[in-house]
Amino acid sequence: MEDSVDRHVEVWSKELDWMDPVKEAVYARLAILARHASQARRDTLDSDGLPHWQYKVLLTLRRLGPPYTTSPSHLADLMGLTRGALSARLGPLEEAGLIGRTHESADRRRVRVRLTDAGYAAFEQHAASEEAGEVALLAVLTAAEQRTLADLLRKLVVAAESGPVPTAPRRSSSTGT
Repeated sequence: MEDSVDRHVEVWSKELDWMDPVKEAVYARLAILARHASQARRDTLDSDGLPHWQYKVLLTLRRLGPPYTTSPSHLADLMGLTRGALSARLGPLEEAGLIGRTHESADRRRVRVRLTDAGYAAFEQHAASEEAGEVALLAVLTAAEQRTLADLLRKLVVAAESGPVPTAPRRSSSTGT
């Protein structure tokens, strides 16, 4: 079984005698899968009628666990947004009934943002649609292969998240003269 990466590596192995073909195959396949996953996520959001930014707010609230509520400032911090940017996003979500904003009874200045039942259902629908696509892609692998892949990818993620990866020395370019 051959894929587009095999052809890519074959061409560049002839042109770049210093290139590691295994490394190139790994990175090229990871790039293809990342693009595929991103496009599949966008397609799922589009079919669900849920803009990505709305999904991110619902996801962040859902990740908090029951009762799926927090202050706007904490939500903004979790999402890496300014308070103003978050405020602009909350209005349309509230109008759509996906979130609610309530004032605390003791201090009317304090506001809580909560995931509504409709917001919970919208998140569940999207997550289930996304899950179906991911399961379909991974179905070509056995359960053992999926576990092995997950373990190998974990090793790479741990290495990437542990700090800067040392870079190989740059090759000097030759002019051929």
